[in-house]
Amino acid sequence: MKMVKKYAGVMLCVAVSLSLTACGPQESSSEKTSSKGSEFVVWEDKEKSIGIKDAVAEFEKEHDVKVKVVEKPYAQQIEDLRMDGPAGTGPDVLTMPGDQIGTAVTEGLIKELNVEKDVRSLYTDASIQSQMVDQKLYGLPKAVETTVLFYNKDLISEDELPQTLEEWYDYSKKTADGSKFGFLALFDQIYYAQSVMGGYGGYIFGKDKDGNDDPSDLGINNEGAVKGAELIQKFYQDGLFPAGIVGEQGINVLESLFTEGKAAAIISGPWNVEAFSKAGIDYGITKLPKLENGKNMSSFIGVKSYNVSAFSKHAELAQELAVFLANEKNSKKRYEQTKEVPAVQSLASDKAIMKSEAARAVTEQSRYSEQTPNIPEMNEIWTPADSALQTIATGKANPKKALDQAAETAKGQMKPKHSGK
Repeated sequence: MKMVKKYAGVMLCVAVSLSLTACGPQESSSEKTSSKGSEFVVWEDKEKSIGIKDAVAEFEKEHDVKVKVVEKPYAQQIEDLRMDGPAGTGPDVLTMPGDQIGTAVTEGLIKELNVEKDVRSLYTDASIQSQMVDQKLYGLPKAVETTVLFYNKDLISEDELPQTLEEWYDYSKKTADGSKFGFLALFDQIYYAQSVMGGYGGYIFGKDKDGNDDPSDLGINNEGAVKGAELIQKFYQDGLFPAGIVGEQGINVLESLFTEGKAAAIISGPWNVEAFSKAGIDYGITKLPKLENGKNMSSFIGVKSYNVSAFSKHAELAQELAVFLANEKNSKKRYEQTKEVPAVQSLASDKAIMKSEAARAVTEQSRYSEQTPNIPEMNEIWTPADSALQTIATGKANPKKALDQAAETAKGQMKPKHSGK
């Protein structure tokens, strides 16, 4: 997913064994029988339906149903479900980012899944946790992604790669001349900046006694977050990052500089593998660098999942379809077609998948990654944090003052919107 700021690290379900219970109103045997001949609708991500074509055909044959696959940008599917679900024109199964799960559950848009433990255990811990709300499961992971480092082999070899962010700063000081640059990143967005701030001890939410995100404990302005932001500011203040990569168009500028051979390295994600290849760039991919404190730069893990709409008329079979699409065999097939790294643990060591440099980099970086918070309160973090980081990047405010203001704004927004929890 192209997570410019929001959504927004690894592996992918075996044979479809699941319990026949689903939360909410249950289908009786007669209801399941009546689903034969019915049409099921799956909302798949843009340009990704090719990955489930064979699985859909097999499911149709086994269950005597018709499955219609509709492509929609997956980060927008929940928004469409709010309208189409009640109108009876929505999907039975949809795909969405893990950080939207909490909001979808709060709004009653998706169903709890009741599957056997052996199905849950197929996935990596981080990916399955992204689907949990109050210890209940609401989806099955189909792919994972996290940010990695892309470097242009024509400008810098693998042996020359700086090993820490501070070393990248020094490298950029030597190479940046206003038209060409060393290392670039969209550090004016919390999705990317947390990689630095988190490495120094900053965090979004603390954890409660049960290990759940605690929205009353914000860490976006703690000592570690401020230290990370101070390092980030140096890249902008010293002219190592062009002014054009700040703001909404920043991602386009950053990607253009890389594909034009004007940036030695950038932080991006596996969503750009195909685009960079088509641009003819001879690039390498590796995990993010370390920090001077010895810790590796962190990153957010993005998880794509299959979820069952709360408005599905055949929720039991819709759940079975979701499990089938995300099982080990179909996850591997999906990877072969889409190159999105699957979330099933066993596929982390699959030789065919690990031949991919991108898959290896995502897998390694995932060791240092954190789950993107999936509670609704996260919606109140993105904009204030990004606004603070932009004032830091442009030198309009010092890091502590900017981050303190972001925390205050976020708390002010959370109180009226989520105080009923």
